[in-house]
Amino acid sequence: MMNRSQKRLLTTGLVIVVLLVIFIILGPFYILVEGQQAVVTRFGKIIDVQDQSGLKLKMPLIDNVVYYPKKVLSWDGAAQRIPTKENQFIWVDTTARWLISDPARYYETVNTIDNGIARLNDILDSSVRTIISENYLNEAVRTTNQINEITVEEDVQSLDSAEDAEQLRNLTAIRTKQENIRIGREQLSAKMNIQAEQFTDGFGIKLIDIIIRQIRYSDDLTESVYQRMIKERNQIAEAYRSYGRGQLAQWEGKTESEQRVILSTAYAESEAIKGIADAQAATIYSDAYEENPEFFNLWRTLESYRKTVPDLDKVLSTDMEYFDQLYGK
Repeated sequence: MMNRSQKRLLTTGLVIVVLLVIFIILGPFYILVEGQQAVVTRFGKIIDVQDQSGLKLKMPLIDNVVYYPKKVLSWDGAAQRIPTKENQFIWVDTTARWLISDPARYYETVNTIDNGIARLNDILDSSVRTIISENYLNEAVRTTNQINEITVEEDVQSLDSAEDAEQLRNLTAIRTKQENIRIGREQLSAKMNIQAEQFTDGFGIKLIDIIIRQIRYSDDLTESVYQRMIKERNQIAEAYRSYGRGQLAQWEGKTESEQRVILSTAYAESEAIKGIADAQAATIYSDAYEENPEFFNLWRTLESYRKTVPDLDKVLSTDMEYFDQLYGK
């Protein structure tokens, strides 16, 4: 039989074993995986912060472990309709990258990821709106001044003459001169980031960057852009018409000149032929007269009758010398 001392020792041992079992069951350990960090609290007060992966120890029941991601997180804001400095309304869609740099401060100020995103919504939306409204439209939509170095030319390779192609290319070239930017889209994003960091640091959040993902024109501004594009295309169309009218006038002038040359040459040739024919006729008349002068006179008289008598509207006497050949006088 066990004496009282042995019983007390056995009871103590059993209590210790039971407590150890309960301790183990309640979980004195927690595992921090790669890409995680943790805040350990006891009765709501932070007692430890862990950012290295591995098996960690805590006090069961009284210690609570809150896990946060160490990786970079993304924030996607809703598109905002914002007026620029010249009061042109645009839709700005932004995104950002962030991470929890101070888990203890993050736990104390925002506590959960959802709360952190809600704070970022307020901070980043305000920052985007402030920076966009302080700058002109071209600063928001452009990054460089390269547009002023670009000349848009029409494809006129189908023309036969290289000189004509160059002339038409110069007429239709669009040289759009835009006002040079001083800041640009990338620098505006950097300014948004700097302004937002003044508030995010207090929540244990490190803001890596803010990126303007997309800018869309409002309906009024879009219509204005379309009208400018239509005007440019109309200018090109008018350049083609002007070039066509010039070519038409040139071809008509060339055709008229060639026509005058052809007519002049033809007239000269016809006159030369007439001269030759008249000479030949004169020779024939002379030869005929020499062979039979009386017959020649008769033929000449009859030819004269044939040409004059049908159209004669006067009464003439047959005693006239003109009719001697007819009546054989």
